[in-house]
Amino acid sequence: MRYSFRQLEVFLATARLENLSRAAERLAMSQSAASGALRDLEDQFGIRLFERVGKRLQLNELGRALQPRAEALLEQARELEQSFERHEDLGRLKVGATLTIGNYLAVALLARFMREQPGARVSLEVGNTARIARAVAAFELDVGLIEGELHDPDLEVTTWRTDELVVFCAPSHPLARRRKLSDDDLRGATWILREPGSGTRQTFDRAMHGLLPELQVLLELQHTEAIKRAVEADLGLGCLSRITLEDAVAAGTLVALKVPGRDFSRHFYVILHREKYRSPGLERWLALCRVAA
Repeated sequence: MRYSFRQLEVFLATARLENLSRAAERLAMSQSAASGALRDLEDQFGIRLFERVGKRLQLNELGRALQPRAEALLEQARELEQSFERHEDLGRLKVGATLTIGNYLAVALLARFMREQPGARVSLEVGNTARIARAVAAFELDVGLIEGELHDPDLEVTTWRTDELVVFCAPSHPLARRRKLSDDDLRGATWILREPGSGTRQTFDRAMHGLLPELQVLLELQHTEAIKRAVEADLGLGCLSRITLEDAVAAGTLVALKVPGRDFSRHFYVILHREKYRSPGLERWLALCRVAA
């Protein structure tokens, strides 16, 4: 074999961080050793994998083409090593989830997965759709559970389950007693919404097609609970997933509003890199998601 796994580790760390010094630090190597490993890898095959852009090292076309295959190869090597050392095949699973899924669905899935697979090591990262998609595309996460629609040629996107957004307000809001909201009501209201880049905002913007330029958006917040608290304080209307509002609506602290003629339905999705090696642990996680759908 004309390359080493260490050379592949340097190649992939440099690709992620776009800086050889930071890659060496991440791998607990000296910069000279990391530089030598990358240089030897390129020289052995007479290739170049990066272009220098200022102080950054960016993957060239060949480097981008080889990155997924190198990621998959190293992942399999790590799992084989863990099997030798611990006599297990689950390894570590890194899951990403968007805010609604992370706070209301993913934790229960993680708990069930860990009960069924004793010894499994699982981590959960929560962010908006754009952040989780970038992390899965960069192999920083093994799998993502997202709310927003996504079109990325590197990612495999599978429909997971259905969901629906609900417009809501405080019980003291003037619209709380309306049986249904008209377009004029929507235009005249003040809104507290999720930030652009989130799946929830993407669905809201689609549902409000034709009205968006006229809507009065007071606040754009990254956290579901912050939006609920702002709406409870009667700062305006909100629009969030039905699963995030069930307890508050049942308790009477928030009021769900009907908006005829506007489609707030959506799907949740499972995303994977198309070149991702599907370890036994990942396959078991995907199976659990299918059952939970």
